[in-house]
Amino acid sequence: MTLNPTVDIVIPVLNEEESLPICVQKLLSYTNKFKQYSWKIVIADNGSEDLTGQIAKKLAKTYSNVSYFHIKEKGRGRALKLAWGESTSEVMVYMDVDLSTNLDALIPLVDAIVIENFDICVGTRLSKNSKVIGRKIIREIMSRGYNFLINCFFPVKGFSDAQCGFKGISKKLGYNILPYIKDNEWFFDTELLLSCRHYSIPVKEIGVIWVDDPNTRVKILPTVWKDFKGLIRLRFLGFNKNIN
Repeated sequence: MTLNPTVDIVIPVLNEEESLPICVQKLLSYTNKFKQYSWKIVIADNGSEDLTGQIAKKLAKTYSNVSYFHIKEKGRGRALKLAWGESTSEVMVYMDVDLSTNLDALIPLVDAIVIENFDICVGTRLSKNSKVIGRKIIREIMSRGYNFLINCFFPVKGFSDAQCGFKGISKKLGYNILPYIKDNEWFFDTELLLSCRHYSIPVKEIGVIWVDDPNTRVKILPTVWKDFKGLIRLRFLGFNKNIN
């Protein structure tokens, strides 16, 4: 690692004209306090049709360490694969634009990769050290149910919370894993983690303080169905054999 390792924080967005400027300002203010890392904020717009693009371009023009790109196709996984795949930074992080994860978890996440030499570190809402605020019971049941389902398909999976929107990987892992992940949507997270498990890559988990967003646009039932199909694909068709 370099003296001041560069960290990309990727923010996938889809029609987030209201949340985006708030998110970027909070990230800039927070990361400015930690000079041991060189921070970059990457706005990954996947299919926005509102003013998100205009706002993102203005932010990128105003701040030298903020960049923006737009792709027409929707899909968080698609946006992350492009942003992480083209990055030259030592560490690549992503978090949700609503900043549901308390930012105090950011430095432990990055330190796990830079100092502890993990190739992947992820947040979990399901550990004894985590705290979840404002989450409706139905979402809690579905989250725990989904992670239980993963464990049924893949026992001893090595992680507890597949869909927490707070993850970081090393440049090495991005190079070796990203080209072989097929999903371009919400199942991307699960496929990334299960790929690491399959190839015996240790996953470091850290508990987070999570404030649930009541205005989330995630369509639960269609997402659950796609996730289930993704699990079926990995369980019965397997993983790419060419990863080193």
